[in-house]
Amino acid sequence: MRSPSGDLVAALDIGGTKIAGALVDSGGARLRTARRRTPAEKDAAAVAGAVAEVLDELRGAPEWPRVRAAGIGSAGPVDASRGTVSPVNIPGWRDFPLVDEVRRLIGGHPVVLVGDGVAMTAAEHWQGAARGWANALCMVVSTGVGGGLVLDGRLHSGPTGNAGHIGHISVDLDGDACPCGSRGCVERIASGPNIARRALDAGWRPGPDGDATAAGVAAAARAGDPLALASFDRAARALAAGIAATAALVEIGVAVVGGGVAGAGDVLLAPLRRHLRDYAALSFTADVEVVPAMLGSDAGLVGAAAAAAEQVGMWDRRRTS
Repeated sequence: MRSPSGDLVAALDIGGTKIAGALVDSGGARLRTARRRTPAEKDAAAVAGAVAEVLDELRGAPEWPRVRAAGIGSAGPVDASRGTVSPVNIPGWRDFPLVDEVRRLIGGHPVVLVGDGVAMTAAEHWQGAARGWANALCMVVSTGVGGGLVLDGRLHSGPTGNAGHIGHISVDLDGDACPCGSRGCVERIASGPNIARRALDAGWRPGPDGDATAAGVAAAARAGDPLALASFDRAARALAAGIAATAALVEIGVAVVGGGVAGAGDVLLAPLRRHLRDYAALSFTADVEVVPAMLGSDAGLVGAAAAAAEQVGMWDRRRTS
């Protein structure tokens, strides 16, 4: 399948468990893919070696000569202004010069780095649930809570590639300490591990399958367990407060919710929409729509490609109405 423009982006999606790569065309198709396990328990050189293996596999594809840029969506923190990454879940990488390393491996093409939440946002705006919206917040609710912004029809990644990181908006001034150093963050309340922790602390116990994760709590909530429902309701309130705060600052029209925890469906989304009516009370925030993400596990690679293409001026895409 040949892209209309012919130009491709080499995309990387880097997380604590896997490093994925793809050659992505201007229609969002992944023409070639490669994947390696992230050796997160090893040193910086070993993790960089896994990235090199992914890129080497892509470079062997016959389509490689059509690559004009590379896009990276990485677990954070990232610092696009310096081209470095320090993912919490990859201890061996601290201020690792990922952009320089990738540029060296791919022969000097432009390299664009964004956080994984921003990459998901770029993907959903290009081809998913935020398509056609000029102003949107997209978020990933999973092991952590991340996000990104579209403003005036363009991805707004900020100077360091982290803009829209809703997970570290404080919504509980006297809440639990967050590993980021703040207190009462959305992530500390709404992430999967914290949903499970709160349910267990309240007395909830897993069913016969022993699943003590947020997925197990979601299953219990669907069955009507009051402690499981209460934990998801608390998470939904935190997300609603964060969305309302974002809407008050930048007047978004839609909030797209993705990630593993969002797989709970209406167990999360129904109370989220209900609480948002209470928090988003101003006239210019009251009509924010909450919708589920559409792209799932494809979002990281598609979004990394979209972010790179937008920044370097490839693929004259019209993504908003």
